[in-house]
Parts: sequence; structure tokens; C-alpha cells
Amino acid sequence: MKFRLVIIFAVLSLLLGGIAGGYIAISKGIPSIEELKQYNQAAGTRIYADDDVLIGELKIEKGIFVSLDRMPKNIVNAIVAVEDSRFWKHKGIDYIAIARAVVKDIIHASLKEGGSTLTQQLAKVVFLSPEKTVKRKLMEASLAIQIENNLSKKEILELYLNKVYFGHGAYGVEMASKVYFGKSVNHLTLAEASLIAGLVKAPTLYSPFNDLSRAKDRQAIVLARMEEEGYINKSERTTAFAQPLYLASPKKGIEANSYFIDYIKKYLEEKYGLDTVYKGGMKVYTTLNRGMQSSAVAAVQAGLKDVDKRRGWRGPLERKKDVDFEKELKAKELTGTVAINPGDIYSGLVLKVSDKEAFIKTRGVVGRLAIKDAMWASRTIMKEGAAKTIQNFSLSKILRPGDVIKVSIKSIQNKNIQLALEQDPEVEGALVSVEPYTGFIRAMVGGYDFTRSDFNRAILAKRQPGSAFKPVIYAAAMDNGFTPASIINDEPASYVGGLKGEWNPENYDHKFYGPTRLREALAYSRNVVTVKLVDSMGIDNLINFARTVGFDGEIPRNLSIALGSLNITPFQLALVYDVFASNGMKVRPISIKYITDRKGRVLESNEPNPEQTISPQTSFLITSMMQDVIKYGTGWRAKALGVPVAGKTGTTNDYKDAWFVGYSSGLVSCVWVGFDSFKTLGSLETGARAASPIWVSFMQNALHGNSEGFSQPEGIVTAVIDPKTGLLSRDESGIREFFKDGSQPKQLSPSKSIWEVKEPQQIDFD
Repeated sequence: MKFRLVIIFAVLSLLLGGIAGGYIAISKGIPSIEELKQYNQAAGTRIYADDDVLIGELKIEKGIFVSLDRMPKNIVNAIVAVEDSRFWKHKGIDYIAIARAVVKDIIHASLKEGGSTLTQQLAKVVFLSPEKTVKRKLMEASLAIQIENNLSKKEILELYLNKVYFGHGAYGVEMASKVYFGKSVNHLTLAEASLIAGLVKAPTLYSPFNDLSRAKDRQAIVLARMEEEGYINKSERTTAFAQPLYLASPKKGIEANSYFIDYIKKYLEEKYGLDTVYKGGMKVYTTLNRGMQSSAVAAVQAGLKDVDKRRGWRGPLERKKDVDFEKELKAKELTGTVAINPGDIYSGLVLKVSDKEAFIKTRGVVGRLAIKDAMWASRTIMKEGAAKTIQNFSLSKILRPGDVIKVSIKSIQNKNIQLALEQDPEVEGALVSVEPYTGFIRAMVGGYDFTRSDFNRAILAKRQPGSAFKPVIYAAAMDNGFTPASIINDEPASYVGGLKGEWNPENYDHKFYGPTRLREALAYSRNVVTVKLVDSMGIDNLINFARTVGFDGEIPRNLSIALGSLNITPFQLALVYDVFASNGMKVRPISIKYITDRKGRVLESNEPNPEQTISPQTSFLITSMMQDVIKYGTGWRAKALGVPVAGKTGTTNDYKDAWFVGYSSGLVSCVWVGFDSFKTLGSLETGARAASPIWVSFMQNALHGNSEGFSQPEGIVTAVIDPKTGLLSRDESGIREFFKDGSQPKQLSPSKSIWEVKEPQQIDFD
């Protein structure tokens, strides 16, 4: 013991000598205190939605600044009690705390204790890197002394409480209060303030979203320290610990506007420069529709989860050991409760499993998972990557006590919580929505979760569109002598190319259908007819038309183009379809209506300037043909909208990309689903199955069942034709077809129209 004391005194002497000697040398290299003394958050840039509601800010300072006099005493006292109880007494460095920490570290033969004051922590947060070196610690100490000499204790505390990190993207107490409890810091109770104060030491470890039990344990420590320091009495401590904690719902993957705001940010930085964007006080008024954007996020996330579940269960996230399962089961809920909402998804700990049900602890309560709410996991992905269907499926075959899994709250009835098994999808997706005639971007989602990946697939992912390119081909045909009633024989054909020197295109189902009208060929996405159409029309005519409607990338000059073998982003494809929705007019996309500087002067204003690029008649015909894609073709799911819409599915080889692009008279939307790694989505995961449900879900909420029909321009006529020949029907028993005036058939069908009315097929291949 005497030997340890000698070591302690020797270390303390060296430490104090080092601090004194190093202070003079180190202090010359630290940042100026003036920047901190004159602290005032830069105005930055404020971004508003189409209804002028603030949706984001671009600024150097993170968090939401709140003055100390607006903070309740409980949050201030809680932070001081647990982080630096001698804050009001020391001068930046607490030598007593340092000595106590050194003694404990030596006794325990490890570096467990810290002696940093709030002032030192502020120095580290504001100026210094988090590296753990002797030089950095000396700089921190030197800067802390300078801060104490230049700022009052209240000023130091105010800066600290506005800058320290509390986890889940929350900087400062105001942002932490909003993230964890959904309210401003001045409305926090003692129970809530003590929980937030406990996060500073280790935000991830003590997060109530990650582990409520551990968060409550930490809260108890904070409350005990507050009592020890005389800030509260015993009664207040016990009452606060027992008080229910109504936590806000944790962020569901992505903030609704993140991808769009990032898109705006990149544009502003490139055009105006970093100083203007982050210090200039600009206000940016955008075209984003908040309701549509929220619907887009929900539709993409739900759709990608569905695709991911069809691929199979990947197993638990992790496995915990040394858990007293019986004790956890008996404790139906913790001291204090939390708010849980149906539909929310949380991590959960498996406590008990039988064949038919499992008991899961999540958000501090125990819920029940029935086998019917986990049946999708009977298809399980093995370690080697292959999927296997479990015969005679039971929960005990996929779960064990101690497993950590994802669950959603299915229902809550009389405190009985029913859960459903979930997992975060690996598959990615994108959605972008544009308004016809104006080019206003109304919604943009670049992936499942912005926090997981900020790569904006809506703007940057160049993928093959597959059959979603076919409307461009058929529209080009309308400009090159063909009509919706033109007949092409769907039969085997051979072309030069391919691995064996020849290419024999096939339909998705490997069948041939004989003479086929172009309208029907597009609705059923017939590959052979489309290839023959491109061959008849001429590749150059198609490429020229594609350039006209907006394809500006590399386009292959061979017949594979008929099957969508070029690359395009979802945003670009949406703009191409926007030409059809806008009666042949092409508009430049607009994301920003106008920008003002800090004095209200307009820096930039953007007005729609549509340009007629193809004829309204061509646009009407292809729109009419794509309406039949919905009525009886691959886009049949969109009939659920109950309003006039046009669209087309798309699927590429090996199911690597799934698309649905379509529009009403007032909104064009494009959905893409796939993996960033270009691996297959899985058998039968076509555009119709994987992408169109997302499109339908979004449009359902965006349109609210209200949409005008498509207007018929001048120069369009109708004629009754024989559907088998495409020629004029000899009586009224044929079908009515649209034509450009002058292109309608003049010849009568050889015989009376005899055709059978069939129920529309519901097909998913394209």
C-alpha cells in the first residue's frame, strides 16, 4: 500500500509539473478565445416548403440555441451535478477531481476515471479534436483556463448546454428535448431533465431508444447526485424516478425532407459558395409539397420492407447473454412507462419462445409475437446467401431467448401489446414526383434511410429502365407513320448479334401471340413486337426522338435499345414522362421558386418556361395507350386509384431493376427499386410487383382521389376498328380507337368483326 502511495505522489508531482511547464508552450498554439467570447450563431440559410413552412436550415452551428435564462433549473442542475459538481468553484481545471481520478485509476490499474470539467469539455467540443493524446489534453487544459478568464460561469454553462452532444443527432439541450420528448427544453419535468442529463457521458449507451433499462439506471444516478448536491430532496428524487416517461417516437429511418434538402444544399453551395450559404442569412423558397413528401417517404419505406420480407429472414441483429429472463418476464413494465404507438418499429429482446408465440421486451414493456405475425420469416436466408423455406415453421426454429430483433407495434388493447416481426431492408429504392407544365419538384426520396446512406438514388443512380423505356419507342412510332392500331406479327425473329452471332428476342413468358396491335403490345409489354417496331421505324428515328424528349446520356445504336438497355436516373425518366403528361411540352425542373438575402432582396427567381417539343397529338396517343397498361396490362394495380392515370412498368435482366413510372393530369411520379450492388431482387420481383405498389400508395395519398381526366387535343379523331386487323370495322361491333387526323385506316376489314370480349388479365410480367 505504501508503495502505491509513493507512486501516486510521484505521478501527481510529475502531472502538476508537466501542466505548469507545458502550459506556456502549448498555450501559444491554441485557437483564439475571441471567437468564443463574441459567440453569435451565424444566420445560415433557411429552406421553406411550397407553403412557406420551414423545413430545414443550413448553418455552421448544430442544434437550436437557447439562452440560459430560458432553460429550467432542473436541466442545469442535473448536468452540473452529474458532470462537474465543483463547476461553480473551480477555475477551469478541477485539481481535486484530477487527483481523485488518478488515485482511482492507479488503484484499479486502469484508466477508468476522468477529471474533465465542463469548461474543459466545452474547449474540446468547440475548438479541439477528440484525440486522446498528452498534447491535446494540455491544450484542453490551457484553453479551459483562458475560457474561465474571459467568460463568466453562466456564459460558459450556456455555451456548453447548447453545444454538447446527446445522441440521435441532437446537439444541445433544446434539440435533445425535442428528439427524446417532442417538446421544448423549458417544458421538461425533473424526470425528463435527469434522463437527458445522463446521456452526456455516453449518448449511445444510455439512449432510452436503444436500452430503456440502462437509461433508467443512469437516470437514477443523476437524481441521486442531484440529491447529494442539495438541488432536490429525497421525496423529489423518488417521485421523479417513478414518474412515467412519455418518450417521443424515435426517428423512423429518415427525416422526411433529408434527400431534398441535401439536393438543394449542393445546388446552393455550388452557385453561391460556402460563406454565403452558411453565413449569408439567405431564405430559400422551394417547390416541395410537405404532404406529398411525407407520403413518398412512407410509401418507399413500406414498399422496400415488403420486397425485403419476400426475399427472406436474415436472422436476429445480435444475441445478448447473462439476461435474467424470468425476472424480465415478471416485470411487465419498468418503473415509469413510455409511449408506444401502433405502427412504430423498435428493437426488442426475446425473453421466451414457444412454437406459436414469443414474448419480446421493447421500450420497457413486454409484448407478444404470434406466429401469424412472423410467417414471412419461414423463408430464411442462409449464411451462404441462398434462401430456404422452413417446413413446419415455428417461432422456436428462428428465435431464441436473448436474441435482439426488430418488431413493430401491431395493436395495444388493455395493456396487451401485440407485436409483428420486422427487419430493416437491404434493398434500396427512390421516388421522385414532378408537376406537369411547371416542372416543380413536389417530392423526392433518394433511399430507404438518409442516415444509413445519403446517396440520392433519385438523382444519381443511373440504371437501365427496361420496359419503362417502351413508351418512348411507341411514342416515336406515332411520329413515324404508325398508329395504336398498327399490326405487327408477334412471331420468332432473328437478328445479327448476341453471343452466338444471332439474337432471338423473346417475350417474358416465352410465348408468341401472332398479329398484335401496338396498343395491346404496349399494354402487355411484348418484347418481340417492340424489337420489330424499332427495326421498322429505324434506330436513328428512335434516338432522335429520345433526345427530343430528354434522354441526354449515351444511347446504344442497336436493337437492344428496344428492351431499355440504356442508363438513366429516376429523375431523368420522370422528366421524360413529364413531356407526355404536359401535352408534348418539355420543362426544366424547378426545385427553387425564389431566394432572398438577409435584407429580403431577391437573388434568384425561377418561373416555368415550357417548350413544345413533340406534338400534343403524339402525347395524347401515348397517354391513351399507357392508360390501357393500367386498365388491363402490367400496371393493373394502379386501377385502385379510381382516377384516370397512365403509366408503364419496367424490369431488367435477372430482376436487377424494378420500375413504375406514371402520371395523372397533375402529377408525374417515378419509382425505382433495386440493390446498389446490382444483384438480383429475386425471382418474379418485376416492376409490377416491386415498384408499382409504392407508386400506387404514394399517388393515393398525393391525389386524394381527385384528378381530372386527360384532355383530348385538336387533330385527334376516332374510328371503330376490327381489333384483329386494325382496319375499319364493317359494323359497330369493333372497338373505338384514337388516331391523328389523316392517319386513321381507310380500308375495311376483310370480314365482319368477330371478337370475344375477355376479362382483362392481371399480369405482372413486363
